[in-house]
Amino acid sequence: MANHSCYDIVYVRCGQPITSGVMFSSGVLGNIVALVLLELRRKRTSPSLYRSLVTALLMTDLLGSSSVSPIVLTSYARNTSLVGMNSDRVLCSYFGFSMTFLSLSTLAILCALALERYISIGHPYFYERHLSKRFGYITIPLIYLSSILFCVVPFFGFGKYVQYCPGTWCFLKMSHDEGEAIVYIVLYASFILIMMSSTVVCNISVIIHLVRMHRRRKGRSRAVSAHTRYQRSLSMTEEVEHLLPLAIITVVYICCTFPLVFQTFGPDLAWGRGIN
Repeated sequence: MANHSCYDIVYVRCGQPITSGVMFSSGVLGNIVALVLLELRRKRTSPSLYRSLVTALLMTDLLGSSSVSPIVLTSYARNTSLVGMNSDRVLCSYFGFSMTFLSLSTLAILCALALERYISIGHPYFYERHLSKRFGYITIPLIYLSSILFCVVPFFGFGKYVQYCPGTWCFLKMSHDEGEAIVYIVLYASFILIMMSSTVVCNISVIIHLVRMHRRRKGRSRAVSAHTRYQRSLSMTEEVEHLLPLAIITVVYICCTFPLVFQTFGPDLAWGRGIN
């Protein structure tokens, strides 16, 4: 990832603009369709914390696609890197800030979703008493605010946004010799690792709870009416519908972010050499 030869190039070295265009179009279309379906379902069901978090997740991903992908396509079209588009690297800094903000905020919302599912199934009484849709109105702005505060730190000399090959994107410089920058990169990777681990643990716990619930209900099914069995079946189906997309998104996002964590905590990395 840390290809120093692309830090200062002013042209696009290589790449597939068609791939970027397809990914941008599919991302925007997918998020819009998901938001429309979510809105249609909202009219048939009562508001919930889960729906607020899912809406925030979709809006964040849509914001990410709309704010950075056009820059990539423009870079390909002009055969000019982000650094080459302006002399003061403002565009590269903006792109790096956006990518870092979106990675942190998206994973934080995913973690909040996984925690919400865990509490709603594992501790339903606490969930009904203390967690409501209003809680999402507090949690989501806090996630955005904390992500923004973390991402502006490189503008004050702790860390740096640099350009990566093929010259169409920028991100945090993952190799540093300065102590402050090393600490910043390690903090970033640590936050990612903690949120990934928490999300996986919560999802696994939810799966275990659902399996236990299914076994208990299966054992009691003969003692209840057909109507009661139908209601419980609907409840179980709804929980699975909530968990399945969350699990899929989590797996995809972990595959995308784990290389960053490995880049920081791997045995042959520059920060380790810098400390030694």
